[in-house]
Amino acid sequence: MTLSTADIVGTAAALCSMASFTPQIAKIWRERDASSVSLRMYVVTVSGFALWIAYGALTHSWPVIGSNAVCLVLSGVILGLKRRFRDG
Repeated sequence: MTLSTADIVGTAAALCSMASFTPQIAKIWRERDASSVSLRMYVVTVSGFALWIAYGALTHSWPVIGSNAVCLVLSGVILGLKRRFRDG
């Protein structure tokens, strides 16, 4: 199996996108404080990932669906932690 340059770039982009949420999750969990997290920003982010998943389904693009599903879950975790630790 040979990967094209586009496949390599796409994979790297997906991995970076997915990994970008883990430091925020770890910080919130460690400090038990999500007061610095923007609720509006994460609501928009979650909505965007849901729309990307719909786009991926409509275009039958499983990489788009898979990577955005992981990002949706991780950003949803941040929203859940925001709710859980809303009082700081």
